[in-house]
Amino acid sequence: MSIMGHRIKIMPYSTFRLNLSVTSPYNADFDGDEMNMHVPQSFETRAEVLELMMVPKCIVSPQANKPVMGIVQDTLLGCRKITKRDTLIEKDVFMNILMWWEDFDGKVPTPAILKPKPIWTGKQVFNLIIPKQINLIRFSAWHDADAEKESGYITPSDTMVRIEKGELLSGILCKKTLGTSMGSLIHVIWKR
Repeated sequence: MSIMGHRIKIMPYSTFRLNLSVTSPYNADFDGDEMNMHVPQSFETRAEVLELMMVPKCIVSPQANKPVMGIVQDTLLGCRKITKRDTLIEKDVFMNILMWWEDFDGKVPTPAILKPKPIWTGKQVFNLIIPKQINLIRFSAWHDADAEKESGYITPSDTMVRIEKGELLSGILCKKTLGTSMGSLIHVIWKR
């Protein structure tokens, strides 16, 4: 995992930049680490990099069969905030999200609230990116298994993450669900 293939984009300055999620397989941090870059020269080497070493093919470690990359920092915070029960999105913001979505098929989901104006939940926005064949049941990191009120399908603090056929029905997504743990959403999507 210490050598992976990346697509490059030429940008100003003389350093290269990486997505923060990709730094964990390299055991990289930001205290002055040095990294080396290699450019494949032959057709065989390029094919090997494209088929075996590209980052999307290295999300799960062959050593432990668990993800070595997960959603971190700002993206993780955004996922947590957008999946909270009280996150509501008005039409202009929702349409802007749909405009930037590459795989948008033209079907706008029915809003959760129709009157006085259409409003979607944050969970509905997250449903747009979850593949339709994904099913998952997990608990958020702050779930209290001992509390009587935190049992059943719908928990008062929304700690039961339930995804059925690619639709997030309940739960707030956190590092336990989106991180590098075995059976996380990242792991389940990668295995399919």
